[in-house]
Amino acid sequence: MAGRDDTAAIEAIRVAAVPLTGDENDWDALMELIGDAPIVLLGEASHGTHEFYRARAEITRRLITEKGFSAVAVEADWPDAYRVNRYVRGAGTDVSPDGALGGFVRFPQWMWRNTDVVELVAWLRAHNDALPDGAPRVGFYGLDLYSMFGSIQAVIQYLEGVDPEAARRARQRYGCFHRVGGEDPQAYGYAAELGITDACVDEAVHQLHELREQATRMGGDEGGVAEDEHFYAEQNARLVKNAEEYYRSMFAARVSSWNLRDCHMADTLDALLRHFAGKGIAPKVVVWEHNSHLGDASATEMGEEGEWNVGQLVRERHGDDARLIGFSTYTGTVTAASEWDAPAERKRVRPGMEDSFEKLLHETGIPDFFLPLRDSGPAADALREARLERAIGVIYKPETERWSHYFHARLSDQFDAVIHYDTTRALHPLERTPQWESAEPPETYPTGI
Repeated sequence: MAGRDDTAAIEAIRVAAVPLTGDENDWDALMELIGDAPIVLLGEASHGTHEFYRARAEITRRLITEKGFSAVAVEADWPDAYRVNRYVRGAGTDVSPDGALGGFVRFPQWMWRNTDVVELVAWLRAHNDALPDGAPRVGFYGLDLYSMFGSIQAVIQYLEGVDPEAARRARQRYGCFHRVGGEDPQAYGYAAELGITDACVDEAVHQLHELREQATRMGGDEGGVAEDEHFYAEQNARLVKNAEEYYRSMFAARVSSWNLRDCHMADTLDALLRHFAGKGIAPKVVVWEHNSHLGDASATEMGEEGEWNVGQLVRERHGDDARLIGFSTYTGTVTAASEWDAPAERKRVRPGMEDSFEKLLHETGIPDFFLPLRDSGPAADALREARLERAIGVIYKPETERWSHYFHARLSDQFDAVIHYDTTRALHPLERTPQWESAEPPETYPTGI
């Protein structure tokens, strides 16, 4: 409620906060909070903030080197991320991190084609190259399902190399999608859901079942490359099946496309964990996604409206084996677009609104800090009261910010910890548009809204 007295809450947060100074020991408290948990979800309050990407990279490096984490899984399409996976593990044909990220051509490119991710990919490759022969390499995987047609092509390409007759059957089945929607998955979803043409449900399901049966016949190849490549193809086939339902659901009131998408991402994470365990590799994964996906939805107003997300599903499935870490900023700049498929811009982030968590964390006067919330205490209790929370995605509309980007949440129930950067900077895309270059704010910013 507006006008509440936050004096006690601000003081409690000051006492519990661990300042971040850029020191190499900044993340010691977080490492202690993570303990032996094999699943760490690292959020972000926007899809275009440098400090969030930098911090997640620093934390990820420590999880890999100190706790033996075996993979990074991100809010990206499976085939595009798998190209990066091949590169960091010393396979594939790409010769540089930039080249390995070349699959990310769909909007919003900057989410993964940016300078921070290039540095992470380079580090992963160098880390893997330094491992002894036979040691498991750290992987890089995508959890999302937007790549329906890219995944169709990936399945066919895999089968052409191992079973040309199976590739012919797959091409015939998947031809249904091209007849209905061309190369546009939304056009497919619209036509299929409205009954303009038949849906391709059966074809997608049959192809997935055939690949799974093939995996059973294969058995295993002692955890080698063939098993990994079949797993890659099978996940692409599962993605096609789920994407088919997702794109139809976008035009149907009876199913939440959000729930389908997040369930797919949670299922993909579980598939990765099973795959690693089956190969004798430590099933430990660090996930990079937006706060809206990784914070427990049951602690938000979206959860009250019937939506769930990856964070909630992971908690329900894995319990204390997971840690959910949120991120926050009060003001600064962000890389975002003004509408879907529009050019990337460097936009000013308005100061956090009254009665928001962003404003409350700003009022502590601590520029950057880590705040543990797992254990009961004055700070966690204060942040269990519902307040506004900001979420900036790939689109940022400051002129309608309250309705476009804020929702009510209970922060202590949503996350196990929060990392707050009071003033943040826009992510640097590899492809910088004129809109991004010309939007450099003056050095005196911020001076107000």
